[in-house]
Amino acid sequence: MVVVEDVVVDSGKRRSNGNTSSCCKMGPGYATPKDAMAGPREALIYVTCVYTGTGVQKPDYLATVDVDPSSPTYSKVIHRLPVPYLGDELHHTGWNSCSSCHGDPSADRRFLIVPSLISGRIYVIDTKTNPNAPSLHKVVHPEEIIEKTGLAYPHTSHCLASGDILLSCLGDKDGNASGNGFLLLDSEFNVKGRWEKEGHSPGFGYDFWYQPRHKTMISSSWGAPAAFTKGFNLQHVAEGLYGRHLYVYSWPGGELRQTLDLGSTGMLPLEIRFLHDPSKDTGFVGAALTSNMVRFFRNPDDTWSHEVAIAQKPLKVQNWILPEMPGLITDFLISLDDRYLYFVNWLHGDVRQYNIEDLKNPKLTGQVWVGGQIQKGSPILAVGEDGATFQFDVPEVQGHKLRGGPQMIQLSLDGKRLYVTNSLFSTWDRQFYPDLTEKGSHMLQLDVDTENGGLAINPNFFVDFGAEPEGPSLAHEMRYPGGDCTSDIWI
Repeated sequence: MVVVEDVVVDSGKRRSNGNTSSCCKMGPGYATPKDAMAGPREALIYVTCVYTGTGVQKPDYLATVDVDPSSPTYSKVIHRLPVPYLGDELHHTGWNSCSSCHGDPSADRRFLIVPSLISGRIYVIDTKTNPNAPSLHKVVHPEEIIEKTGLAYPHTSHCLASGDILLSCLGDKDGNASGNGFLLLDSEFNVKGRWEKEGHSPGFGYDFWYQPRHKTMISSSWGAPAAFTKGFNLQHVAEGLYGRHLYVYSWPGGELRQTLDLGSTGMLPLEIRFLHDPSKDTGFVGAALTSNMVRFFRNPDDTWSHEVAIAQKPLKVQNWILPEMPGLITDFLISLDDRYLYFVNWLHGDVRQYNIEDLKNPKLTGQVWVGGQIQKGSPILAVGEDGATFQFDVPEVQGHKLRGGPQMIQLSLDGKRLYVTNSLFSTWDRQFYPDLTEKGSHMLQLDVDTENGGLAINPNFFVDFGAEPEGPSLAHEMRYPGGDCTSDIWI
C-alpha cells in the first residue's frame, strides 16, 4: 500500500488482467486492430474538463459521460473527479498499459495518465476500481520532474510494452522550447529520467507515435510554451517560436536520426499517427496553421520523406483579424482498419471524413459543419472566388446553438460513431471563441457511414458542459476505459 495526497490506495503494480474490455484472457486491449474493431460498444467515455483560464476558481476535473443509448443517463455526465489543485489545464491523456502490452498477462489497463499542460503536474487516475467513478491514485509533482530532467509542460502520454510510460514535454520551466524532450516514468509512476539520448532533443515538442516493427518513433512540433501560453500571435511564427518539423527517432534507442522540414505547407504540425497496421511504415500529421494533412513514409534507403496528402486553401474573409482564415486542423484520427481518416477544422467549423485506401489520393467522403467562425449569424463572412459572400449552415442540437468549433475527436472501435468536443486550449479559446469560456463547451456524436462514407449529427446526443454544477467548463480529450484508436499502439 502507498499513501498519496493523504489517500490510501493499492500500489497497482502489474497485476493479473481483469480488464473487462479485453477480448481475451491475455494482457490489456486486443491482439490486432481488427480484433479491436470487433470489441464491445463503448458505454462510458472520460473527458478532461478545464476551469483554468475561464474565471471559475475551481480545479479542473475528469468527467465520466454515459454513452450507452439504453441507459437512463445516456448523454449525461454521471461523475466528476476534481483534481486537488488549481491552474492545471488538464489536456491530453493516455494509459499505463494498452494493446502494446497485450501479450503480457501481468499487464493491466488500470490507470489513466493525465498530464497538466500548464502546471506540469501529472495525475494518475484509477479507472478500474469503479469505472463509473474514477479516483485519484497518485500525483507526480513538477518540482521532481524539473529537478531530475529539466522538463515541463507535459503533453502526450503513451504506454510502452516494457511497462514504462513515455510523455512528451514541450519546454523547460521558463517556457523555452529548447528545453523540451521526453519524460520516462516507470510502472509505479516514478520519474526515471529523459528518454532521448543526451543532445538528441527535438527543436519543438508536441505529439508522438512509435512503430516498433520499423524501429522508429516520430514526434511533431507546436511551439515554445512562452509563446503559445500567451495566445496565438502571427509575429511569433515569423520569429521562429513555432515549429514546422518532424523528428525521426530510433526506437527504442532514442537517437534523433532525421529531421523533416515540412516547409511552408507544413506549419504547426500537431497530431501525428502511424497507420494502425504495425507492418506499415507510413502515417499522417495534421499541419494546423497551413491546414494540410501531410503523409510521411519510409524510403528504401531507410530515410523518411513527406508529401502533402490533403491540401486545404484558406478562406478569404471579411470582419476577421486577417484577410484569410485557415481551417486550423487541430485533431485527426484514423479508423482501426486504416480505411478512413477524420479531421477537424477548428476555425472553419467542419469535420471531414476521407477514404485513404489509396494513400496517395485520399477522397473526401463525408463533411458536416458543427460550429466555426463563419456560421450563419456570425459577423464574419467568407468571400467566394466571384466576390459573393457566404456563411455555413450549422444546425442546432436539442435546441442548443453550437458554440466554438470542432476540436478533439474520438471514434468508436467499430468506426460507426465519432465524438466531438470543442475546446482547444483555454487561452486560445478565449482569443478565438470567447463565448466558450463564458458559456462552456459541449460534446456531440456524429453517425458515420462506414460503407459508402458520410457523416451526420446524432440529434439524440448532446452533453452541455455549460450547465455543470460549478459553472461552465471547457471539454477537451476523450478516452474509453478499454482503449481506442488514438491511445493504443500495436507491436
